[in-house]
Amino acid sequence: MDVSAGVSAFAVSLNVPNPEASASFLTANFGYGVEMQDEGFVSLKHPDGGSNIIFLRTGLPTFKPADIAGSAGEGLLLVLVVEDLDERHRQLSARSVEVVTAPETEPWGERFSQYRDPNGLIVQLVQWM
Repeated sequence: MDVSAGVSAFAVSLNVPNPEASASFLTANFGYGVEMQDEGFVSLKHPDGGSNIIFLRTGLPTFKPADIAGSAGEGLLLVLVVEDLDERHRQLSARSVEVVTAPETEPWGERFSQYRDPNGLIVQLVQWM
């Protein structure tokens, strides 16, 4: 059997101290909905599609391998591709979401802005120009 065959979905799972806080941040500000939730984890899905984002409480004994069970965040960007980045930035700023990087455009045409969630994760919005 071909190892590359049969992949039907993709999700990213991030360890954070407070999964509910990160989940609430994405549902309130970016339109995600809760697909599954139980003690110590929340799985989100966006109604427009894309991958699931899962938040796990740091220190869950079920996390394997245990030697990498620390909190996510350092060197991590959770990137969401959007349309009309500037309007989204205005809306997020009006909600007092913490702005890490105001909208700027890279020489290769990537326009982006960055925001910090309650667990310190950086959510980056990208619009391709």
